[in-house]
Amino acid sequence: MLPSEWHKKPAAKKDYTAQTRRLPEKDMIFGIRAIMEAIDAGREIDKILLRRDMGSDLARQLYAKLQGTTVPVQRVPQEKLNRFTDKNHQGAIAFIAPITFQRIEDIVPALYEAGRVPFVVVLDGVTDVRNFGAIARTCECAGVDALVIPARGGAAVNADAVKTSAGALHSIPVCRTENLANSLQFLADSGLKIVAATEKAEQPYTQCELTGPLALVMGAEDTGIAPENLRLCHAQVQIPMFGTIASLNVSVSAGILMYEVIRQRS
Repeated sequence: MLPSEWHKKPAAKKDYTAQTRRLPEKDMIFGIRAIMEAIDAGREIDKILLRRDMGSDLARQLYAKLQGTTVPVQRVPQEKLNRFTDKNHQGAIAFIAPITFQRIEDIVPALYEAGRVPFVVVLDGVTDVRNFGAIARTCECAGVDALVIPARGGAAVNADAVKTSAGALHSIPVCRTENLANSLQFLADSGLKIVAATEKAEQPYTQCELTGPLALVMGAEDTGIAPENLRLCHAQVQIPMFGTIASLNVSVSAGILMYEVIRQRS
């Protein structure tokens, strides 16, 4: 080694074992055949992890079976799979969802038929399980009709999320969508006003009309609402800040806005 290289350290190998605590094996399914059987049996799957280099006929059969569903599949290294179990996972692990997902395309027409004014909350990239659970809990308390989440890029719908929601995820309809922009367009075409919560907005939330059919969009903790989704919103609102911190926690912001809807509707 040259003297000029003495100060250099070799790149640390990523330690997948230390990143996340091991989940109960009862919440997982191991092996592609077992996963496909679970899908055929109607089990709700939160996500599937496949070994990155897997290219077998079984893997292709799994992808074919998942066509038309919203189940996300992630290609990951062997090391990441190994941290979930000491058993032979055969390069594939599915995580069982503790809830049954619904379709927003079914819920909105049913609300109108029942004479209700739809109130939907849409999460665009909220990744923290605790934030997701807290928002779901407030949704249930505030009488929100449905919670819409993306199939990819959002928090896991797992036992931790249910616990943080105080069980609310078992009570409020959760709609997982493959394309959030398409779902927002559907809501707009169905007569809902799409309102985005963003610190970049100029209009305070108290000055926005929130009494009619409504979809409230909350963005990711770090990047906010994706530009392509923001363009579909009819209005943008912000919560005034008076301290030195630029923004509120997303679950707190969601709670403030949901109860402003209740205040205006009352």
